[in-house]
Amino acid sequence: MKITTRPARPEDAPFLAWTMLAAGRSHMERGIWDIIISQPEDKCLELLGTLAITGPRHMCSYTEFIVAEVDGKPAAALSGYDPATNGEATVGEPLAVAAQKVGLTEEDMAVGLADLDKFLTCHLSDVPGAWIVEHVATLPKFRRMGAIDTLLSEIVDKGRSLGFRLAQVSFYIDNTPGQKAYEKAGFKYHREQRHPDFQQLIGSPGMIQLVLDL
Repeated sequence: MKITTRPARPEDAPFLAWTMLAAGRSHMERGIWDIIISQPEDKCLELLGTLAITGPRHMCSYTEFIVAEVDGKPAAALSGYDPATNGEATVGEPLAVAAQKVGLTEEDMAVGLADLDKFLTCHLSDVPGAWIVEHVATLPKFRRMGAIDTLLSEIVDKGRSLGFRLAQVSFYIDNTPGQKAYEKAGFKYHREQRHPDFQQLIGSPGMIQLVLDL
């Protein structure tokens, strides 16, 4: 078994769509993208794949991702981005364009707004000046092979090379495998947010955030 990494490419869009959907769900059955898109899984994947290759550059763009391959096959991926230039505020316009491309109307996309408010009860703001690690997922058959360890090391090095002195990652409370992987990479507890509306919606008590000095 050989693990190699490379920058994501436009043709990785279907795999990155799966990565974003799986990362958004974490260990739960429903996640942030299920809420935002509020469509069957195949439509969610179509939209996310289109979003990954829709400009201008944003936090879900393929340009922000690194892919790990096991024996030449995509196995895992994650992203790292500067929130000052490619943060959450940059994804709205490309998401609307991507939705239109796959045939979803503004009314279709408005369905999840009520549930989104519940999700945002545990939304953790970015740590000022931090390099953001996001969208971390591995295909089930490639788990526990070290792909995420390799990707985390590389994405942290990328943030450091860009001049960042701190990295952050946020995830659902009780995602034990994810937390162990992040702590193995050196991330430490920073804060968490819990809310009953979030737990009712997602099934997890809330969100937790870890940070790493670079």
